[in-house]
Amino acid sequence: MTSSDPTAPTAPTVPLPPVTAEVVAGAVESLTSRLRKRLDAAIEQYGAVPATAAGPPDDGGVSVRCGEETVVTLLPGASGAVTEADQARCTCLLSPRCLHRAAVLGACPVAAPEEAPVAEAAPAAPTTPETEAPTGTATPSAPLSPVRIDAATGLWSAATAVLAAGLPAAGAIPQAELLRAAHTARLAGLHRAEAAALRVVRGLRDARAGHAGHRLADLVAALRELLLTTRLLAAGNGDPALIGTARRGYRPSGTLKVYGVCREPVISATGYGGVVTHLVDEDHRWFSVADVKPGGSARARGAATAPVTVGATVLDHAQLSRGGLLITDATISPDGRLGSGKGVRSTPLAGLPWSSGPLAALFARPTATTVSERLSAADGRAPDEELTARIGEPVGCDLVITGAVGDQLLARELPHPEADGPTGPLIRLMAAHPHPDLAHTANLRRLASRPGLRVRVLGRIDPERAATLRPLAVGPVPGTEATLRLPAEWQDRADLGYDRLQGSHLPPPDACPPTGPEHTGPDVLADSPVWRVRRLTELAVSGGRRAVAESARNGGSRTDGTALRATGFHTAADLTTTLTSEADRRTRDTFGRLDDTTPDAYASAWLATAFHLASTERELVSSSWRAQ
Repeated sequence: MTSSDPTAPTAPTVPLPPVTAEVVAGAVESLTSRLRKRLDAAIEQYGAVPATAAGPPDDGGVSVRCGEETVVTLLPGASGAVTEADQARCTCLLSPRCLHRAAVLGACPVAAPEEAPVAEAAPAAPTTPETEAPTGTATPSAPLSPVRIDAATGLWSAATAVLAAGLPAAGAIPQAELLRAAHTARLAGLHRAEAAALRVVRGLRDARAGHAGHRLADLVAALRELLLTTRLLAAGNGDPALIGTARRGYRPSGTLKVYGVCREPVISATGYGGVVTHLVDEDHRWFSVADVKPGGSARARGAATAPVTVGATVLDHAQLSRGGLLITDATISPDGRLGSGKGVRSTPLAGLPWSSGPLAALFARPTATTVSERLSAADGRAPDEELTARIGEPVGCDLVITGAVGDQLLARELPHPEADGPTGPLIRLMAAHPHPDLAHTANLRRLASRPGLRVRVLGRIDPERAATLRPLAVGPVPGTEATLRLPAEWQDRADLGYDRLQGSHLPPPDACPPTGPEHTGPDVLADSPVWRVRRLTELAVSGGRRAVAESARNGGSRTDGTALRATGFHTAADLTTTLTSEADRRTRDTFGRLDDTTPDAYASAWLATAFHLASTERELVSSSWRAQ
């Protein structure tokens, strides 16, 4: 019976499994030059074919039909990823050096290094003075080994080729070269560079496929980090932060006493959904318990009360977010996730309100001070996972709602509950997750209906917008009547993604002191002339070197340079001029052949411009929190 039989049952479709970088790179490298020219079209064609389960369901096998008689079968390992070349098979005569196999592997998502199985509380690998530890135990003054320098140089070369080509030409072949260089970096123990390269490849694929969740700014940031990291490593810089660390398992942490702060729904562009419950301990350290699985927005809604097991105690996320735990023999991942191994024991504790204990400390400092400290920590250094996590930690503040503009709720900070009026900069509150299936947007509209309302907010700083918070939860401000009146079972907090605020939760209109009309004024970031620099750096990524050179020939560089100098951004003007000059520089030898065979100078100019832009925008955002 063939697939054309209308009475044949339709096999359920399954997602393609992730594939490691070396497997994809090996499949592409095995193709002949003739087949390589057809690879991009084949990836688009076979990537649109529904994948079906192959073999027993528990095996996780996936098959893709590439024509009437050709089937590619993927057999992931225990980690759920295809990690060996023989786990991808094709029925055609040219296999394994065939176009079908390479195209299907190219259509699969790139596996992250952490997708390998890691046991909790795994002992750290010993290191010796004679060898460099792959997890980056070198000191800042210790030079890198020649192997690591060569690996970083190779990755720099692959990344500069992608930058020079731009999105239109960064197809499967440049991506495979980048993946091969990333695998070499992994073997050399350059884990941060490898992770940055994988992010670039994912960003290239999303951009070329036109995925709804893709942002060009994210791809620019990923490419900037990759070039900066590899450039410093290739120069012999042995800073452990540049080397990075391999994924480590859960480590023992003794006894912990943690208290729930809030829940946050998670919806990813790749179809995953769930919930993360945030907790703090008595030393004000952040921890989390996550439940994220395939399922999208429906999974995120249902996970609000999903069970979570930490030790022998079984709670759901709603209970944990408003309760506490005393954990003995706790295990913690490097990013603060709590483990639930066999040796972990826990005892439920009564939760704390936001106004007492370690939770009260979240709201004790002026927001501008906290923001300035976090953003200034990034000055002069490449962003790493630790820094990104630090900036993303929630901050607390007491605000007065003053109005709304579009999808933004306007507020100002309260110096103390009984203050006559708010102080500080105008703060914009935007939905942390604007998905219509979640309650964020509706709750912000409810808060906007009561100008003068005092509200305690826990949210994340938006580092790409002027004075903007992404609120995760809200609660009443102690010591005032002009604040929220939440049910007792909510324990003085409402998770904006799950709990829906009602009119009865707001104070009467006459209880809120009147607020004058709010004048938003200029946006120090959006209205800054640095948008010209941002446009040029993004043009370089989206269009490649040729697009930047064409912009220079049309006079764009002279116009941008003049405008930037007129407003005092002299360094930005000089950098953009250098970038456009390098893009259009094409020297030739006596025979008319291009003698500038490498894009190193152009990539260095772009990196300097992009890094200066990121630093300038970060300072503008920080200044917006200090404005009065």
